[in-house]
Amino acid sequence: MTMQGSITAAQLSGPTPQPDGSFTFEFRFRAEDPVFAGHFPGHPIVPGVFQLEMARRATELALGRRLAVREVSKAKFQRPIRPDELVRLDLKWSEKDGSILARARFSVGAQPAGETQLLLW
Repeated sequence: MTMQGSITAAQLSGPTPQPDGSFTFEFRFRAEDPVFAGHFPGHPIVPGVFQLEMARRATELALGRRLAVREVSKAKFQRPIRPDELVRLDLKWSEKDGSILARARFSVGAQPAGETQLLLW
């Protein structure tokens, strides 16, 4: 399975519009997902690059158009995301010089799991 396939399979909900103009998404990566076979044996976690791709894909879904990463200006991983945990992604975006500036925050329960800022086009 590809990274995009794993992310698509893990998506439970979203985009869900919020009153402040942001969008929320929920994901759950099942323990059977092939990504965990090698990342890391005996201590499986969702790879950090998945959070970047989740943010890009979430922005695509929210805007209804295909986007490519132009720049990763922030990538902060605050806690590991383990198999079968419910991950919430809160997405805000704005336009900047013909590109899309996407800001995503990840959480598991009440714990921050990471945040990223991507410049997309």
